[in-house]
Amino acid sequence: MANLTLVQAINLALAQEMERDDRVVLLGEDVGINGGVFRVTDGLAARFGEQRVQNTPLDESGIIGVSIGLAMAGMRPVPEIQFEGFLGPAYDQIVNHAARFRNRTRGAITIPLTIRVPVGGGIHAPELHSDSPEAIYTHSPGLKVVMPSTPRDAKGLLIAAIRDPDPVLFFEPKRVYRAYREEVPEDDYTIPIGKAKVVNEGDDITVITWGASVFQCLEAMDALPEDVSLELIDLRTIDPIDTDTIAASVEKTGRCVIVHEAPVTCGLGAEISSRIQERCFLNLEAPVQRVGGFDTVMPYYKLELDYLPDAQRIGKGIMECLAY
Repeated sequence: MANLTLVQAINLALAQEMERDDRVVLLGEDVGINGGVFRVTDGLAARFGEQRVQNTPLDESGIIGVSIGLAMAGMRPVPEIQFEGFLGPAYDQIVNHAARFRNRTRGAITIPLTIRVPVGGGIHAPELHSDSPEAIYTHSPGLKVVMPSTPRDAKGLLIAAIRDPDPVLFFEPKRVYRAYREEVPEDDYTIPIGKAKVVNEGDDITVITWGASVFQCLEAMDALPEDVSLELIDLRTIDPIDTDTIAASVEKTGRCVIVHEAPVTCGLGAEISSRIQERCFLNLEAPVQRVGGFDTVMPYYKLELDYLPDAQRIGKGIMECLAY
């Protein structure tokens, strides 16, 4: 076991997969000697050489287009998009090509592609550097969407993503890149894509979240009255959603709060709420509550933390749901 940050766990996963499988290649803006803007790929170019850790031009569409070609040719490319806002120029390649090749070729061609993307706010970055676009890509059939919150989960899920035969968007919550450490196995392991984690078991209310918001929910839980028994679920995988784990929890507690950084309107919380209504309607004791970002562009530094759901807002949503 090693006591690692999220950055270190991802770096270790990449290094181990590159050592195990010479088809795994990295590419992106400054991922080489510089190790990427967050230093996630630090040291990998020196270890594996420039043929397997390629710096690219500032061209997101080109990065993903080349990666699709590499995947079609039998490689296992892991491109990095520096910030989530820069996925826009690559949207056509991701949604209209990578996500559709299996269906378009009736299974003759698959795209084993893992796109690493730092996401979310809380680090005082400029515009287009702090968004949470997971719902956009969840709406696109053919893509898997993953967002770990802890170092241990990050390593296991990234290895699973690289080995997956289909394209995976691997969102990395940058707010917790170096904020938390955890014991991470140094040996080879995977965590199944599509399986949520019950972080804390409880009987009174279910809270569902993912990414950096897991830690704000834990803070909110610690501030609740002692007699409140809360069940906290970390989705880990955004698509496919683990509806069975969600439904089992809500059937037990009868109440649910969903927390995410993205704007509430058409956020992933709306889809989860709908699934709960369909599966657990007769078990619900209160309407499902959503605590999310506001329906506006992520503000600049001074107001950024007011935009993001914090422990106080989450706690308020929990208590209102309990009081209904």
